[in-house]
Amino acid sequence: MLGPVKLDPESGVPLYRQLADAVSRLIDQGSLVVGDRLPPTRELAGQLGLNRTTISAAYAWLENAGLIRGHVGRGSFVARGSQPVQMAGLDWNAILPRVELAAAASAPAEISFANSRPADDAFPMEQFRRRAKEVIDSPDAREILQLGSPLGYAPLRRYLLEQARHEGLATNSDDLIVTNGCQQALDLLARVLASRGETVILEDPVYHGLLRVFERSGASIVSVPVTEHGVDPEALESAISRRRPRAVVLTPSFQNPTGASIPTAKRRRIVELVKQFGTILIENDIYGELRYHGEPAPALKRLDESGHTILLRSYSKVSFPGLRVGWVIAPRPVIAHLAELKQTSDLHSDQLSQAVLLRFAESGELARHLVRTRQDGQLRLIAARNACAAYLPPGSKYTTPEGGMNLWVELPGRLDARDLLAKVQEQGVAFLPGHYFSVERSHSRCLRLSFGGLSPDEIRRGIRILGETASRELAASAENEFEPAPALV
Repeated sequence: MLGPVKLDPESGVPLYRQLADAVSRLIDQGSLVVGDRLPPTRELAGQLGLNRTTISAAYAWLENAGLIRGHVGRGSFVARGSQPVQMAGLDWNAILPRVELAAAASAPAEISFANSRPADDAFPMEQFRRRAKEVIDSPDAREILQLGSPLGYAPLRRYLLEQARHEGLATNSDDLIVTNGCQQALDLLARVLASRGETVILEDPVYHGLLRVFERSGASIVSVPVTEHGVDPEALESAISRRRPRAVVLTPSFQNPTGASIPTAKRRRIVELVKQFGTILIENDIYGELRYHGEPAPALKRLDESGHTILLRSYSKVSFPGLRVGWVIAPRPVIAHLAELKQTSDLHSDQLSQAVLLRFAESGELARHLVRTRQDGQLRLIAARNACAAYLPPGSKYTTPEGGMNLWVELPGRLDARDLLAKVQEQGVAFLPGHYFSVERSHSRCLRLSFGGLSPDEIRRGIRILGETASRELAASAENEFEPAPALV
C-alpha cells in the first residue's frame, strides 16, 4: 500500500522524479516490500492530482533502477534486490554488431517529445472493447485464431483494396498485403529491392527507422535535402540522373521528422521523373489522414498511372499503434515477392487485430475517432507552434506543418541538440536530437518535437523548459551568434 506522498510543484526537481524518489524511500524504509503492488497509474494520478504521464514516467524510472517490475495486465510490483543475471561464456558484446538506440525515446521523462505516436488517453476504449467482443463472439472466431495467409486477413484486404480503388489509389493490376505496421513493410521492401548494394534515394533528414532498414539491407544510400516544402524535384532529378537508383523513398505528407509536405505541382513532377528514369517510387503515407487545415494534396500513387509507385499506409497513427496493422499497395508481382518473404519471416500478421480493426472501421467508429483525432491534433499543433514562437531563443527556426505529429527545430548559434537534451532531461523533458535522422548531414543543431501524444498544456510547458534552457546555454556561451530568422512556412 502506497502511503501519503508529498510533492512540491515549486521545486526545481521534476514531479516524476519527486514521486520516484518518494517511492524509493518507502522501499528503503521497508514500508514497501518485494511483491507489493503499486497503484495503477490512473488511480494514483487521481489521488495525487497529477497527469498519468507523470505517474508513468516515475514508474519507468523506478523500473529502470531495478526497484519495481511491470507485468502486462497485472500492474507494477516492488522488485528490490533483483540483480542482473551474470552470464559466463561468450562475450556477446564482442560478437554482436554495435546498435545505436534512441536513448531519449525509452528514458523516463515527464514530458516526452521523443515518440511520434497518438495520445493513449484519446483511444476510444469503450467502443474498441465492444467491437473486439463482437469479433471474439462471432462464428468466425475459430478461423480468425487459426494460421492465416501471409497476405493478411482476407476480409480486411478486400475492405482496404475496395477503399483504395474508390480513392484512385489502386488499379486492377495492383494487390495488397497486410504487414506488422509500416516498419515491417519498409523492411520487406528493402530486402526485396535493395539487398545487393542497389542505390536508394532517401530524404535528409529522414525517419531513423526507415534509414536503419535500408542501411542494414546493404543498400547504397544517397540523400536529397528536405526543404520547407519537402523534397525539391530539381534536386531529386539531379540525384536520379547521376546515380540511377533502384528506388526513391518519400514521405510526401507531414514528413517525419520535419512535418513538411510536398505541394501538388511538385508531386506531379516527381511522378514524371520516376517514370522518365524507370525508378521505383516508395510512398510512405502514414500521416496523410492527419491534416488539420489547408487543402489536401493527392497521393503520389494516385497521380502515377505508370505503375512505378508502391504505397505504404497504416492504422498506427490514426488509431491503435500497438496493434501493428499496416499495408502495402503495389503491382501484383511486388506483392507476391513480399508475401513469400513475409511467410519466411513471421508466417502472417496477427489476424485478431486485423479482424477487430476491420469491425472498428466498418462500424463507423474509426471515422468518428478520426474526426476527434484531427480536432485534438489541431489544438496540439497550435500549442506547439505558439510555444515555439513564444519560448525558443531568437535565431531559432522551426517548421509550421498543417498536420501530422512532428515539427523540426533548428537551434541558433553553436548550440548542440545533444548537449541541450542532457540539460532538459534533468528537468523532465525529452526529445530526439537531429543526428538520429541524419543521412549525410549532421543536423547537430536540430531536433524533432513530436507533439501527438501530449496535451496542449504539456506541450507548452515542455517547449518553455526547452526554450528557457537553450537561452541560458546561449547566454553562457562566449560565442553567441544571434541571427534573426523567421519560422519556416
